[in-house]
Amino acid sequence: MTMQIDAHDPDDSDGNNDVACKLYLITPPKIELRVFLDQLRAALGAGDVACVQLRLKDAPDDVILGAAEMLMPIAHEHDVAFLINDRPDLAAKAGADGVHIGQNDASYEEARSTMGQNAIVGVTCHDSRHLAMIAGEKDADYVAFGAMFPTTTKDVTHHATPELIQWWRKLTTVQCVAIGGITPENCPTVVAAGADFLAVSSGIWNHPDGPEAAVKAFEQIFENVRPGDGIQ
Repeated sequence: MTMQIDAHDPDDSDGNNDVACKLYLITPPKIELRVFLDQLRAALGAGDVACVQLRLKDAPDDVILGAAEMLMPIAHEHDVAFLINDRPDLAAKAGADGVHIGQNDASYEEARSTMGQNAIVGVTCHDSRHLAMIAGEKDADYVAFGAMFPTTTKDVTHHATPELIQWWRKLTTVQCVAIGGITPENCPTVVAAGADFLAVSSGIWNHPDGPEAAVKAFEQIFENVRPGDGIQ
């Protein structure tokens, strides 16, 4: 299982790109599994989602593994990659497709060694060009920039901009994920800047019309705005 799509060409400066941006879903900070199973099915059935990341901060290991055991098959039924946040050891134990690591988690080298060469390893780079270049040089599968907008999902100390994504897209073929407070209303500028994926949590699960409607709303944007459209 992979979230890889066709790499963009950093030399393609005319903004033309036939590859659409895709959603990278992040679970709510706390979930009631019986309810969330149906929510996840609805979301994944509503559009072309690339990835689901299980993010249960401070939850016991057995809770994380239990949630992975129930959620990962749903992701795989929809041909969607399943990642676990922070913990390469638990991701490997659960048989997840990959892991996402922050700057205060395991190192990239530790994550890659634990997960293996075929797994997805993504790295948080906040708003730092330096951190992104280091991650890219180490062959991270993607870098994540954020927060793009104010968010209540987590405490925010770093603020990324569409200009950062534009710079990254011109520099490299390594894919990037934009994260933080992203909604269907505010995402067009981020997509046009060159984001390959939009990582969304509350914008999906707290949507007033439900997760299915939220995914469809994002899909409408992706049909009309392509990554790189805003690059001059």
